[in-house]
Amino acid sequence: MKDLKIVNGLVPDFDKDCFREADVLIHEGVIEQVGCVSAETREVIDADGHIVAPGFLNIHAHEDAPDIFPFTAERELLMGVTTEIAGNCGVIAYPNEDFKARLDRDGAPCNFMMFIGQNSLREFSGITDPYQRTTPAQLDRMKLELSRLRKTVYPAGLSCGFEYHPAITTEETVELLTALEEEGYLTAVHFRADGADAPDSTRELVEISRLSGYPMQMSHIGSCSAFGYMQETLTILDQARADGVDIMADCYPYDAFCTLIGSAVFDEQQMKKRPYESILIGMGENAGKRCDRELFEYERREHPDYGVVCFAMNMDEVYDAFRHPLVMVGSDGGYMEGVGHPRGAGTFPKVLGKLARDEKVLSLMEALKKMTVMPAQRVHLYTKGQVREGFDADLVIFDPDTINDRAGYDAESCAMPPEGISRVLIGGKTVVKDNRIILNDQGRYLSYQNRI
Repeated sequence: MKDLKIVNGLVPDFDKDCFREADVLIHEGVIEQVGCVSAETREVIDADGHIVAPGFLNIHAHEDAPDIFPFTAERELLMGVTTEIAGNCGVIAYPNEDFKARLDRDGAPCNFMMFIGQNSLREFSGITDPYQRTTPAQLDRMKLELSRLRKTVYPAGLSCGFEYHPAITTEETVELLTALEEEGYLTAVHFRADGADAPDSTRELVEISRLSGYPMQMSHIGSCSAFGYMQETLTILDQARADGVDIMADCYPYDAFCTLIGSAVFDEQQMKKRPYESILIGMGENAGKRCDRELFEYERREHPDYGVVCFAMNMDEVYDAFRHPLVMVGSDGGYMEGVGHPRGAGTFPKVLGKLARDEKVLSLMEALKKMTVMPAQRVHLYTKGQVREGFDADLVIFDPDTINDRAGYDAESCAMPPEGISRVLIGGKTVVKDNRIILNDQGRYLSYQNRI
């Protein structure tokens, strides 16, 4: 007898751009049949006319650090994310082997793939100042370590955080990428600077991809360019693609970004771009307060590792990003001590509900593609991202009429789960049912080594 069938659901067909009524037969973690299933099974799930979608793939995640794992990953799971691509923005919980070993031993709420972080490699080489250039000896040490990690943790590729380590150069990054030594890897970059500098920051990413030969993933394009420069940035991406450069981007559906108040994002030069009152303290005794200069300088000096939210972007331009065919969905989420930006609990349902259904920014089919088949293909996970025979049975069952995000910016609601998702499955097992996590250990570490 087979394990499970899901009946009375609507399955997205990405090739034909339509939804079709179909049953889904699952056995031993794999989708065996999509259509009219007559086989008897140990379990039957009635989807009741809801969408039976592939599990969402979060191409921009940060859930590898011990202080935010597994709480953050559980918030992602509750909003339908079954696979996370973590280690973005140049930062990893060093060493990666520890994280891989933990997942191999204990499992995780979601599946994980990892980037190796350039910024963390710089720190490994002895650099303590983000404004310090690498010496030739330090760069050689970084290359050796990246080459070693490539063979032990099998990463998705290299991530870079230029804004956090302003001393990183184009040349350093291109040279470091030579340590990957073979095709198939992805470079993901947190841009050098936002606002008026966004177009040139984007051109730098195009140049790195062109010189290195590796595909480029531009991280959270909204927080780079939604300051009056989105259309120019998207035009640069279009031209680069026309010229043969493989560059794409990701975005989260909010008008505020979140990072550590002590980071270079808020150094003196960058603060010329934004008013102090745009910054909301997220942690500690002043949580929930907007900054003035005095409060900003106090928190930056005394609590540099506190997360803050900065309301800075133009939402109409964020919408423009989501309309663009090269832009995928990524949450950029992370919670410290249970507190963080609502994107970590609301990104994917917000795109499906508010953006697709309510605002008609894009269609439901387009939204689903940007969080399933597109990111799966981007990182070469060719048995994920579609409801198709032979694919992994990572699935989300949701009501397209009621799916909504509920997370807000205050500490009480920032991690609130969405509504409208009835089931999440990983490997054919129900891990979330009606906003409650049933199993939080079905996720596995996905390595380059076992990609198809």
